[in-house]
Amino acid sequence: DAVIGIESSGLHTNGYSLARKVIERAQPDMNAPFDEVDGKARTLADVVMAPTRIYVKPVLALLQKVNVKGMAHITGGGLLENVPRVLPENTVAELEKAAWPRPKLFDWMQAEGNVAENEMHRVFNCGIGLVIVVAAADAEAAMAELKAQGEVVYRIGKIRARQGDEAQTVVV
Repeated sequence: DAVIGIESSGLHTNGYSLARKVIERAQPDMNAPFDEVDGKARTLADVVMAPTRIYVKPVLALLQKVNVKGMAHITGGGLLENVPRVLPENTVAELEKAAWPRPKLFDWMQAEGNVAENEMHRVFNCGIGLVIVVAAADAEAAMAELKAQGEVVYRIGKIRARQGDEAQTVVV
C-alpha cells in the first residue's frame, strides 16, 4: 500500500506546549516577517497561529473515486503516534522525510528548541496534516483527485511488514 500526505497549514494543534517553550526560550520578534506564502509576507505570530485545515470536502470526493484503506489526521502525537492508529499490528508505515518539503516553521522550532529529529516527528506534523493509505495501484488516482480538489499532496511512503517489535511508523 501507498501512504499519501496532504499538506498542513501549520502546527494544527500539534505540540503547542513545546512550541510555547521554544518561543519563550528564543524570545523572537513575533511580528517580524518570517516567511512568505503566495507573495505575501507572514509574521511568526501568523505562522504559529495559522488555523487547522479541515479536509472533509476533499476526502469525501476522494472516497467516491478510490478505495481508502486508512486515514489519520495528524494532531497531537505527530506522525509517529497518529499513523499507527489505522494500521494492523503486523504492519509499518515507512515514511520518507525527503518526499515532502518541511515548512520553515518546523525547521525553526527544531533549531531554536534543540529538538531531536525523532521528537519532531513525534510532536509535530512537520508539514503533513492528513495521511491517507491506499493500494499502491490507486495512489496516482487518489493524488490526482486530491489535487483536483485543490490540495497539495505527496506520496510520502509505503506500508510494509513489521519486523519484530519495531515501531509502527518509521521516518527514514
